[in-house]
Amino acid sequence: MSFRIEEKLFINQNQLVDFKDFLKKKNATQIYNPRIIESLYFENLKKEMYEDSIEGLVPRKKIRVRIYPEEKEKKIFLETKVSSVEGRHKTRREINEEQFNKIKEDGIFDFKYGTCKPLLYVSYKREYFKIKDVRISIDYKIQYNLFTGRDLGKDENIIVELKTSINKNLDDLIKDFPMQRTRFSKYCNGIQKI
Repeated sequence: MSFRIEEKLFINQNQLVDFKDFLKKKNATQIYNPRIIESLYFENLKKEMYEDSIEGLVPRKKIRVRIYPEEKEKKIFLETKVSSVEGRHKTRREINEEQFNKIKEDGIFDFKYGTCKPLLYVSYKREYFKIKDVRISIDYKIQYNLFTGRDLGKDENIIVELKTSINKNLDDLIKDFPMQRTRFSKYCNGIQKI
């Protein structure tokens, strides 16, 4: 299990061109083509994952199934994102369509949160870059829908995530990216729209 540092930056739509110029000046390389990501988040009846995230409690987690709907090879991944005192890490395993349908119907059992049922779809477009040992993703065109199908609307925010090794000096990271930090969770924003 490899822990990492994750920092989020708030960039408004008017600053996006400037931010991409900033990346160009820093010799950022594009590491993947831009793509659509769709995540289905699971939650228990008390919405404890949401509450833990809002409170900033650790340890906490988010459980989701992630799909890249425009990819030729349609892969489905079951992911658990864990935030702990040691840092953050993600587990990921590929599942097939039959397994996906089963967990959509039965839910997922978690030792901390109990039975978690599908609740919220979040989809967005992501661009990927890298500068030395820092991965940068830019997420926009964020859309929220309940699992039941109800449209919860769009999010006009643009979220930049910086991901790097837990061994990276946080002061250096902040110096390299002198932008406004934010606490932002697409999942929590979607829940607040219900």
